[in-house]
Amino acid sequence: MLRYLLTLSRPRFWLYLAGPVLVGVAYGADALPELFSAPAASLFAYFLVPANVYLYGVNDFFDRDADERNPKKEDREARFRGGHRVSAVVVLSGVLLLAVLPFVPPLAYPWLAAWAFLATEYSAPPLRFKTTPFLDSLSNGLYVLPGAAAYAAVAGSQPPLLAVAGGWLWAMGMHTFSAIPDVEPDREAGLRTTATVLGERQTYAYCAACWLAAAAAFALVDWRLGALLFAYPVLVFAIVRSRVDVERAYWWYPYVNTLVGMALTLGGLWRVVDA
Repeated sequence: MLRYLLTLSRPRFWLYLAGPVLVGVAYGADALPELFSAPAASLFAYFLVPANVYLYGVNDFFDRDADERNPKKEDREARFRGGHRVSAVVVLSGVLLLAVLPFVPPLAYPWLAAWAFLATEYSAPPLRFKTTPFLDSLSNGLYVLPGAAAYAAVAGSQPPLLAVAGGWLWAMGMHTFSAIPDVEPDREAGLRTTATVLGERQTYAYCAACWLAAAAAFALVDWRLGALLFAYPVLVFAIVRSRVDVERAYWWYPYVNTLVGMALTLGGLWRVVDA
């Protein structure tokens, strides 16, 4: 069961939620002790594993019929196994967010509440955003919310709105790109997503547009941040030009995102150390 839950939580994608916490802490801190404060540690611990078990557990539960036709579930991911114990662990992983609240200031609560709402309703009825084209993409701004919460918790003030907007646009592009390999299984299952509506070619263009807008938003905060995020539309262009199979390119992104996130975090840490 533990091995199954580990696969269910998508370890390759753990940093998609925990990474923004590191970035938020790095830019919210003014001194080294704040990097290891209770708010920073508790948010990182929750969003590293429990949040991923909850997010993907809810997703796989409500997608179990469509996933029967998805070959991706036979190799790097797992089909939802069901059973009371698995369901209980998924629910408990969501409830554990409440245990984080005593360690963070109320300033971060709206970001955490928004994350819990979107993480649930992305997959679950009645809203089930993932089955509504463009709302599926828009709702995936949920990945930037842990970073916004971490910044607010450590800095004692809200994060720059342009940075939040840039992160949200990045998440929209990342989500839609990751849906390209699922276009055929989703169509067979009768699911409508941004990718199934646009088709592969136009979805590439949509992702590039989201990432260009993200780079522009970050550039207004700091030109170096914009230059770093510009790597994403450049990579999409390279994939299209080289005609690399999208199912292969899809698995590059955990490494790309880790490198970009590391660069963002180191930039914030340098600011703290240099202060």
